[in-house]
Amino acid sequence: MNPEPGERGATAIADRVVAKIAAQAAREALGPLPPDAAPPHATVVVHHDVARVRILLDLPYPRDIGACCRAVRRQVTERVGALVGMRVPEVAVRVERLHLAPAHGAARGRTS
Repeated sequence: MNPEPGERGATAIADRVVAKIAAQAAREALGPLPPDAAPPHATVVVHHDVARVRILLDLPYPRDIGACCRAVRRQVTERVGALVGMRVPEVAVRVERLHLAPAHGAARGRTS
């Protein structure tokens, strides 16, 4: 007699796999970044079917930092939920660096 499908075993998804998905979701939410900006980095702690995510970002400046962080939280929550079926009650976003946009950097130069 074979056990029912739900009783055959369990699937475990490693934290590092969820972290890669979260980092990719953050990249999707931000769009193109300056060439000198580091890509988003994620760390994740998974307990049962709940993932707590921390994302480190470099952002271009000027930009609405609050809107960027909200977009990252929303995208990470949706993508992790959709791809691995985990609930994501917490996405902590930390902005590590701001990168001045080239047009603004040129304006800081010397004027005659």
